Amino acid sequence: MEFNPVAHIRSDFPEKFGIPRQSGLVDALTATVVFEPDYRDPSAFRGLEGFSHLWLIWEFSQARRVGWSPTVRPPRLGGNRRLGVFATRSPFRPNPIGLSCVRLVELRQDRELGPVLIVAGADLLDGTPIYDVKPYLPYADCKPEAVGGFAARPKEAELEVDCPDSLLAAVPEDKRAALLAVLAQDPRPQYQDNPDRVYGMSFAGLEVKFRVERKGLTVTEIL
Repeated sequence: MEFNPVAHIRSDFPEKFGIPRQSGLVDALTATVVFEPDYRDPSAFRGLEGFSHLWLIWEFSQARRVGWSPTVRPPRLGGNRRLGVFATRSPFRPNPIGLSCVRLVELRQDRELGPVLIVAGADLLDGTPIYDVKPYLPYADCKPEAVGGFAARPKEAELEVDCPDSLLAAVPEDKRAALLAVLAQDPRPQYQDNPDRVYGMSFAGLEVKFRVERKGLTVTEIL
């Protein structure tokens, strides 16, 4: 069976570092799903505007490996405990397929690109190939009684972000809320806790540098 991407996503993350760990955690993040020429027939999108959320089926294109391991080390558990790959959302899978639920902001008709989807809450690297788009059905997909295993709840409360106005001014106004929300999620690897270390994250064409101490994140530079 052969799969060909139907689209690629354009997001503010050129690197994996900083991408939210799950879709929907940062609704202020918007991205654009751009379809390949063969899939730009407007009739393929008829009725899509009636749905508030979508499933994106995509590829972990930067996590391809030869072979696979039956166990992985989830960062959520500190990276020192192994669990079965099918009990995690690790990108290192027998088939590197990802699934994300996003909010449909707009179905837009672009003069050059045809129908494009503006979505919110995506957790995808810029350029990620998308293999399918499906509508989210609340009556079937929402399970309030579901049990979340070792990841039943967010790891911890959000960080308090201190970003001086003089630095935030370098960020386009329509990207500021998304950047602050991403930083509040604590982009660091979950097993790192070094208050003296300066981290760097690429976002929307900028390099954002920050430190984390206890429950506070301080932005030191935006270049």
